Amino acid sequence: MRGLVYQLKSIRKDKFCIMSFLLPLIVAFVLNFVGTIDLSTLSEFHFGVLQDDLSEQTVFWLEQYGSVTEYKTREELTAAVNEPSTNLIGVEADGDGIKTILSGDEMDLWHQTANTLPVLYMDREKTDEIKVTVLERPDLMEGFQNIFIAATLIVAMFMGCTFNAMNIIEEKENGVALVNQILPMTYSRYIVQKIFVGFVCGGLSAVLTACIGFRMPPRSAILMLILIILSAFVAALIGLFIGKFSESLMVGVVYIKIVLIVFIAVPLLSYLLDVDGLALAFCYFIPSNATFEGIMSLAEGTGEMIIKDIFILMAHCLVWFLLYLLIIECGMEQADKKSG
Repeated sequence: MRGLVYQLKSIRKDKFCIMSFLLPLIVAFVLNFVGTIDLSTLSEFHFGVLQDDLSEQTVFWLEQYGSVTEYKTREELTAAVNEPSTNLIGVEADGDGIKTILSGDEMDLWHQTANTLPVLYMDREKTDEIKVTVLERPDLMEGFQNIFIAATLIVAMFMGCTFNAMNIIEEKENGVALVNQILPMTYSRYIVQKIFVGFVCGGLSAVLTACIGFRMPPRSAILMLILIILSAFVAALIGLFIGKFSESLMVGVVYIKIVLIVFIAVPLLSYLLDVDGLALAFCYFIPSNATFEGIMSLAEGTGEMIIKDIFILMAHCLVWFLLYLLIIECGMEQADKKSG
């Protein structure tokens, strides 16, 4: 028990681990806040007109399609249209109709609108008789928001890997690892101490991130918790491997970054490219692929692949744990031969 308390106290001294713990929570808060922002105004049309150039009826007609800004002089209107940061469409009177002014750097949608606007204005009496049905604008950020939160959850689960690896490497550099070898502590107790703290911290960070980012029914929440537990355990095990094979702190940081990139890139590419068949089978060799697939399945409300993903993660837990025990046993045998 004292060993676990010591490991927990060491977290306060490691800024890298604290940042790894808090960063997913901050990102989840930001994504949750961004999801509540109405981005529909970004696609609204903006028209610029000269003061006293168009009739009140024409200005009112333009306001039905977008915002209208009046300018006192033609120079001011031209400068506003040419401003690179805007997609302002200039509108001037042209006899009984209107004409539009563009700078030429607008997107195609604004070009098409500017070309259509004079014709639409000439036929405005006919268009008034047409019944218009306004459809609900789809939330373009919703699908991407789930992807971002799923990637953030993977980073949160990865925190256990980061802590375990950094903790073991620091013990090597400070000489604590040599002291541990002569203490009356079994390898099983040592492994439990190292896995426990990274697993708890990574799991806690992921649970808090999931609570911030997702709103799920009880059944889906339970399945999400199972995914988090299994994924955090695998991440903690991988941290033991990185700590064992890293000769220095810089080498360990490089290994951590490589593993994190692989953990995020593989499931993202697999999901976005809709990989299937043999390629998908190879992707499952990366444990985060099953995690990401399960999270997205729960977020989308399908839950079709979740059981398969849970079994894949359970297999990863067993294989990585047995492999680490095998490496430890081989290391003990080599040490006995050298001492003998």
